[in-house]
Amino acid sequence: MDGHYPDQVPIEAYGNGGFRFAGMSHRGSLLCLPTGMHSWEVTQASELTRDSLAAVFAAAAGIDVLLIGMGREIGALDPQLRAALRSERIVVEAIGTGAATRTYNVLLAEQRAVAAALIAVESAR
Repeated sequence: MDGHYPDQVPIEAYGNGGFRFAGMSHRGSLLCLPTGMHSWEVTQASELTRDSLAAVFAAAAGIDVLLIGMGREIGALDPQLRAALRSERIVVEAIGTGAATRTYNVLLAEQRAVAAALIAVESAR
């Protein structure tokens, strides 16, 4: 992964094809992991695979909950992918990016072992 911020921090804003965090602007999708904030190449829910979530699996020991922001539309997560995450003891919630971002911030503030895989959206609702 190229873009990386070394700390896991709250997200200040989302929309316009990206996110704001730590006083910076990031264009594109985002993985929020215990290892920090990482640029993520996924642009739509159909690209969610074990390979696209490899960094999540690598950090699984430090994650209890994974929030997947699926963009503006909510769709079903592949059952095999859900099962693979469950085998790592990760609870998965696949919801819209806005709801995932807000929930991530709350759980992070509560110092929970949370991660988020957020597909960028153009407009915030």
